[in-house]
Amino acid sequence: MHCPFCQHTDTRVIDSRVSEDGATIRRRRECEACGERFSTLENIEIKLPTVIKSDGRRDSFDARKLRLGFDRALQKRPVSEEQIESAVRAVVHQIRMSGERELPSRRIGEFVMAELRKLDHVGYVRFASVYRSFEDVADFREEIEKLERELPAASGQLPLLGADVVPIDKNKKR
Repeated sequence: MHCPFCQHTDTRVIDSRVSEDGATIRRRRECEACGERFSTLENIEIKLPTVIKSDGRRDSFDARKLRLGFDRALQKRPVSEEQIESAVRAVVHQIRMSGERELPSRRIGEFVMAELRKLDHVGYVRFASVYRSFEDVADFREEIEKLERELPAASGQLPLLGADVVPIDKNKKR
């Protein structure tokens, strides 16, 4: 490691600390030539698959975009930063474990929806509405009813629809 002050090639590590999440190591270094001290961060670097977009374009995987998707879906929802970070890590882990060199964006979307479904039903429906291109209220209602049928009543979350809501008939003319 070159010294950022004098560019000398010999520096020595005087202290190392692992971050709380275990993903980075902070190293305190000292230059052998000028005696200046500086810190470095060491991160794990793993090549993630290329994302194949729905229009056929290929793009590098970007965890910031993934996090942004979670943030949008969970905006103003009672979900902690730690829960969101954990969900993002879970999706990245699933992507890594896929072993694929290229991964369709639809599959990544499915991973995200699975995590959102565990975290917050409203966030899940928000994400699903964009991901599945809902076209009208009936699409929302159908997804909500499907979610309520599949999930146990004691999930710790409020019901998505009140008991007094009347279902919409998709075949009825408006």
